[in-house]
Amino acid sequence: MTKEQFKTLFDLYFDDIRRYLYYRCGDTTISTDLAQDTFMRIWEKQMVLLPGKDTGLLYKIAGDLFVSHTRRERLRKEAPGEIRFEQRESTPEDELQYLELQKNYEKTLMKLPENQRIVFLMSRTEELTYQEIATRLSISVKTVEKRVSGALSRLRKELKT
Repeated sequence: MTKEQFKTLFDLYFDDIRRYLYYRCGDTTISTDLAQDTFMRIWEKQMVLLPGKDTGLLYKIAGDLFVSHTRRERLRKEAPGEIRFEQRESTPEDELQYLELQKNYEKTLMKLPENQRIVFLMSRTEELTYQEIATRLSISVKTVEKRVSGALSRLRKELKT
């Protein structure tokens, strides 16, 4: 792989890989480090990846590095970061209810199985289509639909007010 091919691959997929890892660990620093490690592994082993064809391998390497990292560090299911909700013109009581709902949402999100949480966040925060998610994670569209549906069902159940 030439430097130009590697740079093209890096420029195309680094942010996507980093976001994927962020959804798994909830830590920007860790996700950035692991995304860099993913590309370092590709460079060191001189793997030839074609943009658009071998993205599943990128996600597989990143996922494996994440699993290795969590085993070493014993980190397990941290919050995926702050989720910002916006609300305008509210009473103090509304603010309190809103903050409680936000806290419950984040707790419920962390209770979701990892595969559901990742697909749900890719769908909702990145606004990716089910097809795009399926392609990135090398799974079927039906699997994406089932995971998002399961996540929504659990969120509805847990967040009933």
